[in-house]
Amino acid sequence: MHLILHVKKKYFDQIKSGEKTEEYRIKKPYWTARFENKQFDSVTIICGYPVWHEMCSDNCIDFESCNIETRLINHPEFGSEDVMVYVIKLVK
Repeated sequence: MHLILHVKKKYFDQIKSGEKTEEYRIKKPYWTARFENKQFDSVTIICGYPVWHEMCSDNCIDFESCNIETRLINHPEFGSEDVMVYVIKLVK
C-alpha cells in the first residue's frame, strides 16, 4: 500500500534536506481510519497541492518505506498543548 502526504513548503524543504525525518498527523478519526491496522510499503511527500501536470521531482519526494507509531508531542503547528499524533517515520 502506498501513502501520499501533502506538507507545507517549509516542512517539505526540511524533509528534502534530511533535517526532518518524521512527519506528524494529529490523531483524529480521519487519520485513524487511514492508518490503523494498515501497512504502507512506501510514501510520497508532496509540497502543497500542485495541479497534476505540475507534479515533478522538485515537489515530490519518494521514500521506500515508512513506519507509523503514535506519540505525545508538543509542536507549534498544533498549538501550545501536548497532543497525540501519528508519527510517520520516513525511511530512504
